[in-house]
Amino acid sequence: MTTTRPPTQRNGLQGSCTLVGAGPGDPELLTLRAVRAIESATVLLVDDLVSEAIVALAPRRARVVHVGKRGGCQSTPQAFIEKLMLMAVHEGETVVRLKGGDPFVFGRGGEEAEHLRAEGIAVEVVNGITAGLAGPTALGIPLTHREHAHGVLFITGHTQPGTSGPDWQQLAATVQHARLTLVIYMGMGSAARIQQALLTSLPASTPVAVIEHASQPRQRHAITTLDQLVDTIQCEGLGSPSIIVVGDVVRGTAAMAETARQPALHHAG
Repeated sequence: MTTTRPPTQRNGLQGSCTLVGAGPGDPELLTLRAVRAIESATVLLVDDLVSEAIVALAPRRARVVHVGKRGGCQSTPQAFIEKLMLMAVHEGETVVRLKGGDPFVFGRGGEEAEHLRAEGIAVEVVNGITAGLAGPTALGIPLTHREHAHGVLFITGHTQPGTSGPDWQQLAATVQHARLTLVIYMGMGSAARIQQALLTSLPASTPVAVIEHASQPRQRHAITTLDQLVDTIQCEGLGSPSIIVVGDVVRGTAAMAETARQPALHHAG
């Protein structure tokens, strides 16, 4: 049973909190609602993956607190972030929790919203374009296609300590049977294990795209095949944050043409 506390105020003040999706990094991909929220903030709690160009939209008077959270790196504890949010709201601040991508897509926004609401704090959520959409689109890859993919599956390759994580073999069989596009977040550190498991049901020739820093000026990508995934990542020196897209939609002509114009990037298969 979940209990919700009545709103708590200090000195008669009660602020507000908005979870804002900052998208993949390009400020032009922000929603108008997100821009308005950022411009009204007095306190911003900013994730590592949020670009400086987006943080610059905040008013000069706003206090900006960087609360880095990135896979494979030292992160600010989630409990501490939630404590900062509560403290600022109780002090009457207009708090914006600025999160990369979308707050509710692998952003732990659900946990933060639940924590705040349990303390009697109303939470507004502003969606952002997630990298799993922006990255493929930048290469002209449609995630669904009547001839190639009947749906799309978003999944994280980063497992919580002490858990076994996704059953990649079962996922491979599902993707093959249902003709789905597989979009993997935070999978670079587990790429070898993921590749091996997916090959149990998917053909070695299945096309794959790896997109690093989607939508940003430093974006890089490589298009390869499933059996060459790990070799391609190592050869090109691709790292996090990257999106891995697996499926026949990667055969899209725009993606292939873009790769052909970038000889520095590896094109296997």
